[in-house]
Amino acid sequence: MTNIPIFPVLILNARPGAGKSEIIDFLNAVSPLERRRRFHVGETDVIDDFPMLWTWFEEDDILTCMGHPRLHTDREGYFKQAYLWHLLIERIGLEYDKRLRDVPDYHGTYTTIVEFSRGAEHGGYRAAYQHLSDVLLERAAALYIRVSYEESLRKNRVRFNPERPDSILEHGLDDEKLERLYRDDDWDAFSVADPASLHIRDRRIPYAVFENEDDVTTSRGTALATRLETTLDVLWRRVRVR
Repeated sequence: MTNIPIFPVLILNARPGAGKSEIIDFLNAVSPLERRRRFHVGETDVIDDFPMLWTWFEEDDILTCMGHPRLHTDREGYFKQAYLWHLLIERIGLEYDKRLRDVPDYHGTYTTIVEFSRGAEHGGYRAAYQHLSDVLLERAAALYIRVSYEESLRKNRVRFNPERPDSILEHGLDDEKLERLYRDDDWDAFSVADPASLHIRDRRIPYAVFENEDDVTTSRGTALATRLETTLDVLWRRVRVR
């Protein structure tokens, strides 16, 4: 089984609620052998910037209760400085370096799944990718899950559980924040120069687009499996020839 090749690093991008975490949840439920054979994915090791930024929200709320200034966000939950979005991406690279340092033959076992959303309001994907490390990018392929803003809004409302706002699968944004931060998405403009690769500095990062306007990810069923297999096969072929 371990001789079946896998994606070393798979970057998942999309608007909130588009299905990134649902795809990861689906892959985790598939047997290891099937996951490698059908999807070219090993044991999943997820680096998601949401837990990082949620920690900042929690720390700022604690500081407010202590009577101290908030460090990262204002009382409405917006970052005080736009560069904090890029700091999160730099942190992703740092966490990835730790994996390579600490786990012998790391990619013999693991596919690192990097998950983040970026809207044009805070620099979009064009700015975010510039902060991914060369070490990560040289092993990376990207999967963009495409949904409209309207579908993102619908899914964001449906999944939100106010009792678990820190949950990967149940967190959500209020409508005002979602519109301000994610209505405008720059993926198409970012990727338009090449239908198969993102051009980042002197590198070309293979990518593919998973269409999910009809929401095949919520059910985690056959439709998701078939579409994901087909899309990742396209991406795998692009990785093999880069």
